[in-house]
Amino acid sequence: MLKSVFGRREQEEQVRQEGRLPPGQSLTQKFPVLHYGPVPRFSPATWDFRILGEVEEEKRWNWEEFNQLPRTKVVMDIHCVTRWSKFDTEWEGVTVRALIDAGIIKLKPTARYVVEHAEYGYTTNLPLSVVLQDNFIMATHFNGEPLEPDHGYPLRGVVGHIVGKNDLIDPYFWKGAKWLRGLEFLAEDRPGFWERAGYHNEADIWKEERFG
Repeated sequence: MLKSVFGRREQEEQVRQEGRLPPGQSLTQKFPVLHYGPVPRFSPATWDFRILGEVEEEKRWNWEEFNQLPRTKVVMDIHCVTRWSKFDTEWEGVTVRALIDAGIIKLKPTARYVVEHAEYGYTTNLPLSVVLQDNFIMATHFNGEPLEPDHGYPLRGVVGHIVGKNDLIDPYFWKGAKWLRGLEFLAEDRPGFWERAGYHNEADIWKEERFG
């Protein structure tokens, strides 16, 4: 036990010296489970994913179709508003940037913001500029394995910090919704569940934008 404690402390000091530990955060070697409400059941026969709002053509994919979309992997540090940080996590899934570059999604010029729609009506919001960054992904896999139900299986939005890309905006982890079911592109911003409850709308980890 003592050895594992010192190991965590040494790792935390290392990422702090590397400038990777945001203010007010602590390293965790686990993956804490935090969410509002129960874990939904997944049925590939009924699951679908929607693209709607300020787009030239709305889209709807079933589970098989979604898994045929262009895929990528990204390694990121993730930072929860509850003050834990996990480093060098690998995510695999679909990026909005890739779908736009491939012409699969065509945005209207009026699109400026995105609302992530998840199970049970849960939502969270981000500027389109952040959703198009390399550090936003709609993930099906974590560290080479399918997501666990507690962590958003079959699909979750993920946003984090990519080491070496300090020009990106890095929001707290809640800005990626578990059990994701759609993206709505908007001309005007629309705060989501936790944002309406008092969490900061921008949620920049380096500025400690935890609460509004």
